[in-house]
Amino acid sequence: MTVTALHPVDPATPTLSAAPGVPQATTVYTPAPAGAAADLPRVFQVIHGVMKDVMPIGKDQKNKQQDYHFRGVDDAMSAMAGPMRAHGCFIAPEVVEHHQRPRGDKGTHTNLKMLYRIFGPAGDCLAVTIPGEAMDTGDKSTNKAMSAALKYMLFQVFMIPVDARSVDDSDRDQPPTEQHRAERQQNQQRRQQRQQNNQQRNQRQQDGQQPRRSDRAESGPWEQQPPQTQRRDYLAEAERADNPHQFAKVRAAAAENGAPAEFLARLDAIDARKRQAAQQGQQGQQGQQGTPSHDDGNRHPDDAHRTAPDSAAEAAAEAENRLRLAASKANLPTLDRDFEMVFGLPIAQAPAAQLNLFRERIEAAGGAQ
Repeated sequence: MTVTALHPVDPATPTLSAAPGVPQATTVYTPAPAGAAADLPRVFQVIHGVMKDVMPIGKDQKNKQQDYHFRGVDDAMSAMAGPMRAHGCFIAPEVVEHHQRPRGDKGTHTNLKMLYRIFGPAGDCLAVTIPGEAMDTGDKSTNKAMSAALKYMLFQVFMIPVDARSVDDSDRDQPPTEQHRAERQQNQQRRQQRQQNNQQRNQRQQDGQQPRRSDRAESGPWEQQPPQTQRRDYLAEAERADNPHQFAKVRAAAAENGAPAEFLARLDAIDARKRQAAQQGQQGQQGQQGTPSHDDGNRHPDDAHRTAPDSAAEAAAEAENRLRLAASKANLPTLDRDFEMVFGLPIAQAPAAQLNLFRERIEAAGGAQ
C-alpha cells in the first residue's frame, strides 16, 4: 500500500509521478479548511477512535470452488460502519488508474489504483492509494478489484483485529465477549438472509420463460422449459400439524428450501397461536373440573372464570421475566421490536406461549449460557 500526495492548488486532484516506478511525494495530510472549529477532532484522532471500537473479523466465509476460508469485504464494511458513524468519519473513493486486458477465451483481467480520502468531522483529509486486481469471466472484474482494494485499505489503515478481541494480547486464547458473540451472530444472520434472497432471485429467473434462439416450429432441447414441480404449501401444513414435532419438520423444510425470514415468522405465528389455543383449552378443562367447594356447599358460577385469567396473567408475567433475562444474556437490545415484528403485538400483550417460544429461539441461537 502507498500513499498519494494531493495537488497544492486543487486538493481533489492526485499528483501522479513523472515516470512509472518513480515514488510520489509523501505529503498525505490536508489540514482542515479555514474557519473549522478548533475543538473538532482531527482525522488522526478519529482514526484512532475507530481503531479502538472496531470489532474483530474472522474468516467466516468459504470459497467452495478452491476450498479456503476468507474475510469478505462485506464483513469489513459491516464492522467499520458503526465506529465510523460514531466518530464522524467517512471515506471518498476515486479510481485514478484503470487497466484491463483479456485473459483466456472469456476472462478479463483488471488492474487499478484506488485513491481513498479519509475525512474527519473538521474537514481535514488523509489520502491513501492502494492497488486492486481481479479476474472475472463476466463483467465484474472491475467490481472485484475495487472490493479487494477497499477491503485491504480498511484492514491496513484501521488495523482491524482478526483473531482475538484485543490485538495487544494475541498470544493468549481468550473467549469472545457477549457483545462480540451477538455481533457475529447478527452478521451470520445477515449473510444467511442475503444467500436466501439470491437463491430466490435465481429461482424466479429459472421459472421465467427462456428466449427462443430461432424461428423453428419446434424448440430445441435446450429451449424447453424445465418440468414444473408442485410447490409445497407450508402454511397449510403448519395449520394441519398435530404436534410440535410435526411443525418442527415443516419449518425445517421451509428453511432448507430458502424461505425468507418473513415467511418463517408467519409459520412461527401459526405455531404460537396453536400453542396458545391448546393452553387455553387445558385451562378451560381445569376450570370445569372445579376446586373444593366453600363451607356452605355452594360455589359462585364465575369462580372458574376468575381463576383462569389470574393464572394466565401470572404465567405471562413469569414468561416475560424469563424472556428478558435470556435477551439480556444474549445482549439483544432490540428485544421488544423483534418480538412485535414476529408476532404482531407488544410483549406486554402477549400470552405465555408466545413469550416462551421466543425465549426458546433466543436460547437455541446460542444466547443462553
